[in-house]
Amino acid sequence: MDYSRKHLADALAAEYVTGTMRGGARRRFESLLPAHSALREATLAWSERLMPLTAALAPVEPSGDVWRRISDRLDRRKSVVAGAWERLSFWRGLTAFASVAAIGLAVLLANPSAVAPPVVVVLAATGAAASGVAAAPIVASISGDGTTLVTRPITPVALNADRSLELWAVPTQGAPRSLGLLPGGSGVVALRGKVLAGADTLAVTIEPAGGSPTGAPTGPIVYAGKFAL
Repeated sequence: MDYSRKHLADALAAEYVTGTMRGGARRRFESLLPAHSALREATLAWSERLMPLTAALAPVEPSGDVWRRISDRLDRRKSVVAGAWERLSFWRGLTAFASVAAIGLAVLLANPSAVAPPVVVVLAATGAAASGVAAAPIVASISGDGTTLVTRPITPVALNADRSLELWAVPTQGAPRSLGLLPGGSGVVALRGKVLAGADTLAVTIEPAGGSPTGAPTGPIVYAGKFAL
């Protein structure tokens, strides 16, 4: 497999950083990093891309016990990656990202009253017949205060000029609510009112250029992902 291909490296790195890559696949990816600069660069880029999500955490001083557990965990990680990896600037950057994420998680567990972090939703391709969209998922992030939603595709989504991608919030009961258009799969959506109230799924459909003419989905569902607020 040619890991120097940008789209392949970017797709694998996105799965690794967002945590959707599990088990043996994740261990194999980590074993490939030292030998493939394209994978290292893509993983660092995704780490830096998701780093702003931690900004939603309000500063909270963890207890001494929390710091001890974090220190013990980082010490164990360092013993695993000792040696050549520690000399790579990539690894230092990725370790910093992982450490911030671990500290943020520990603070949330120790302080339930802390500001809620963003909710990350992976919208997987549904394989809708003749859709022509990329098989890689779209990653969405709902801000902790529920006012903004940002989407970014793992690989660019190309459509004919007479078609658009439209994002919907799908409630457990009632009709889907349009959240707006996603040019190429990317978008920043202002979540007004209670547009996500009662919803547990984000879905993307293919609609005529400019969006659904009826206010309801008219085309095939090409991406979908579950979430909970």
